[in-house]
Amino acid sequence: MASENFVDYVKICCRSGHGGPGSTHFHRDRTTCKGGPDGGDGGRGGHIIMRGNEQLWTLLHLKYRKHVVAGPGGPGSGGRKHGSDGEDIYVDVPMGTLARHPESGEVLAEIEKDGQEIILAQAGRGGKGNDHFKSPTNRTPRYAQPGEEGLENWVILELKLMADVGLVGFPNAGKSTLLSVVSAAKPEIADYPFTTIRPNLGMVAYRGDRSFVMADIPGIIEGAHEGRGLGLRFLRHIERNSVLLFLVPADAENIAESYRILLSELEKYNPELLIKDRVLAVSKSDLLDDELKEALSEEFQEQFGEMPHLFFSSVTTTGLDRLKDALWMAIERPLV
Repeated sequence: MASENFVDYVKICCRSGHGGPGSTHFHRDRTTCKGGPDGGDGGRGGHIIMRGNEQLWTLLHLKYRKHVVAGPGGPGSGGRKHGSDGEDIYVDVPMGTLARHPESGEVLAEIEKDGQEIILAQAGRGGKGNDHFKSPTNRTPRYAQPGEEGLENWVILELKLMADVGLVGFPNAGKSTLLSVVSAAKPEIADYPFTTIRPNLGMVAYRGDRSFVMADIPGIIEGAHEGRGLGLRFLRHIERNSVLLFLVPADAENIAESYRILLSELEKYNPELLIKDRVLAVSKSDLLDDELKEALSEEFQEQFGEMPHLFFSSVTTTGLDRLKDALWMAIERPLV
């Protein structure tokens, strides 16, 4: 999956259909020259409906579709015939898609499962025909209701990736390299910060026929919760991951402090993220000798308790099996 095709943010204009007008009609046939009112109701307009589709993983198909317009309802007619309803327009989106108000940021709807449907723009109701307005004092009403206007509003659609494992780390921590080694994903890799500017997904095979999904999130920096760097736009993807894998490179000045900074950014963005299972992994561990690894392990255990931690190298592939084992155990751990 090419990263250029990954789109997780679009803004679209939704315009629902107008309701059809009611009919002003009086019954006439060969034996009746002055019959009573029998005008039918107009049909409702078409809704704009957001629908979950498990076959989709990006909002790319909506990137250049700025206006989504539903059809109008048909007019009522004589004989109390109801007008046809306008055609509903479905906006298919991946699971994990949020609809937000463009100004207030309020969450209007969220798609969590395949086939789930949520109306983004309610259609206008059809007008009532003159048959509804007859009374003992008004036997020949010569008026009917017009159809109700449809709604037009802008909506922001945001996608939160749904993955088993989310990679959390500073730029150039080795996240993309790890994903490229343990899966078939081909993220861009280079020796400069923010090489990854779009999330990448990879399927990681694990001991036989088992597998799990890993998401490479663009690097986090201090102040990300305030929008610094790529900030808020990508922190939301972490919310959908079952397990968070914190990656700190072995050449970091202070590995424990780097982990605390990352954890602090997540807490400031959304404190509920701290409930998720976490694994700390030191990448580029081929730069460390056994004595230093043992010293770091003791430090981690002292400061972070029983949280799983390990060392690995994507270049030499050492420690990758242990890393997969730790992630699988965290994924399969029952919720308390």
